[in-house]
Amino acid sequence: MGVIIIHISELSKRTGVSMRSLRYYEERKLLIPTRLENGYRDYAESDIEKVQFIQLYFSLGLTATEIMDFFDCLFQNGEKQQCLPNAIEIGERKLAEMKSQIELLRKAESQLEESLFRWKQLISRTEEPT
Repeated sequence: MGVIIIHISELSKRTGVSMRSLRYYEERKLLIPTRLENGYRDYAESDIEKVQFIQLYFSLGLTATEIMDFFDCLFQNGEKQQCLPNAIEIGERKLAEMKSQIELLRKAESQLEESLFRWKQLISRTEEPT
């Protein structure tokens, strides 16, 4: 089975990422499309997953450089041993930040649930006939 080629407009449509952002990812070496003689960019089907990872990592607050360092290991299955220490450091730092955010969200959730319960009780008391 051959490699499926995707043009930038199709990659944009399938990932929901603007063509401008895709060009930025290329500029930062996060994506490396094949360039045709006419200058068009051709992407592989696997670039869809790569774009999704890029979006996820940007949403987690990683910089383009950190994502690139992470990709060295992520898409090489750890075959490049020199990338591992940096990828581990970045990953551990982000994981700690995420766990902290999750803890804060759980506390906020608990407080909101308690407030809603109390408020609903107050309403039900005032609606009861006397």
